[in-house]
Amino acid sequence: MNKSKLIRWSIVVALAGFIFGFDTVVISGANQPIKELWHTSPLFHGFFIMSMALWGTVLGALFGGIPTEKYGRKTVLLWVGVLFAVSAFGSAFAGNAYIFSFFRFIGGIGIGVSSVVAPIYISEISTPATRGRLGALYQFNIVFGILVAFLSNYFLQGVGGSDDWRWMLGVLAVPALLYTVLVFGISESPRWLITKRNDLAKAKQIMLQIGVVDVETETASIIESNRHDSANGKVAGFFSAKHKKIIYLAFMVAFFNQLSGINFILYYAPEILEKAGLAAKDSLFNSIAIGGVNLAFTFVGLFLIDKLGRKTLLIIGSLGYILSLSMVAWAFYSHAGPVFLMSFLLLFIAAHAVGQGAVIWVFISEIFPNKIRGAGQSFGASIHWIFAALITLITPVFLDSNSGIFKDNPWPIFAFFAGMMALQLIWVLTSVPETKGVSLEELEKKLSA
Repeated sequence: MNKSKLIRWSIVVALAGFIFGFDTVVISGANQPIKELWHTSPLFHGFFIMSMALWGTVLGALFGGIPTEKYGRKTVLLWVGVLFAVSAFGSAFAGNAYIFSFFRFIGGIGIGVSSVVAPIYISEISTPATRGRLGALYQFNIVFGILVAFLSNYFLQGVGGSDDWRWMLGVLAVPALLYTVLVFGISESPRWLITKRNDLAKAKQIMLQIGVVDVETETASIIESNRHDSANGKVAGFFSAKHKKIIYLAFMVAFFNQLSGINFILYYAPEILEKAGLAAKDSLFNSIAIGGVNLAFTFVGLFLIDKLGRKTLLIIGSLGYILSLSMVAWAFYSHAGPVFLMSFLLLFIAAHAVGQGAVIWVFISEIFPNKIRGAGQSFGASIHWIFAALITLITPVFLDSNSGIFKDNPWPIFAFFAGMMALQLIWVLTSVPETKGVSLEELEKKLSA
């Protein structure tokens, strides 16, 4: 049995996560220079500069399931790479805020679609025993991309003078083009070939390539699952009563992911650290520490997700969130000093990496039935990105140095996030099922019962 192609294809597809992560936080280095260059107001800056990519991500996530189901996983993965590359070049050469926003929006669409199609593809080619680890490769690459973006921003500061930010954004074109070339070497998802094309011969051939032990049994299980999800030849509607539990779980895990404040901290890390008393260059350097801790503890989550399970990691993460966010709020409130505050910011990042960060994309991609997995992943991802965009949009209203509501001391923001994570802990303990080690078809029966 040879699983080298399974691992290789999963790594290639997970590289979409690297570009996703890089693109998500590279804007943090361009935040202040663009504000000074185009003299943007807080609300304009929040919408057109900082959150425009996220609104594109919302659109990509909302509708990414449609081409994913119609044209196949591989075709859509290729177009994601094209969108990333176009966005990188366009943002770097933008002559004004509106052109810049347009190309950031294009990149956001790519991110949104990738957050739908990449986890689906990996979950569909994985075995129950490896699905957590391989699925978490996507999150690992997101985190790796975040770290590289922080490093890139730090080392490119001063390279281009007032055009530093253009280099920071433009360098993303390199991994985008590399990823696009590598996607040509993967095969289509066998589950999609069976479900949407009824191409059993090709699906079986791919299953053999990725190390499926009993191809005939696996094929029969997928066919039976499709039959089970149909009624009189008609697939149950996405928002039918049959799927209400799954939709509830996807909504809540995505909602709480963003109400932890993770994107707020990643997008505005340098500004937050400056408010804690660190100079601009120091704050950019400490952003690298945030990226490094994120990467290190993502390894921990990757190692534990198929051992301890998804629910256990969410519980551990929730406890870490509550402690760290409460202490960050207290640090700002009491002016405890940058070292104390930075320590608990790093604990927050560690808690996220082990908990929600490791779990969210795996969990959403595995709980929906084969027939509606594209729509389900699209739903979960869009909820995640809607709240990410809203939080990023309104942050300047609270954080702006001149007119922000909490411009002098942002402790109430962190206290609010800590309260939301207490609610997440209650939800996980009372409502979240364990999904580790269960086949996608068995999960369908369990969650749709």
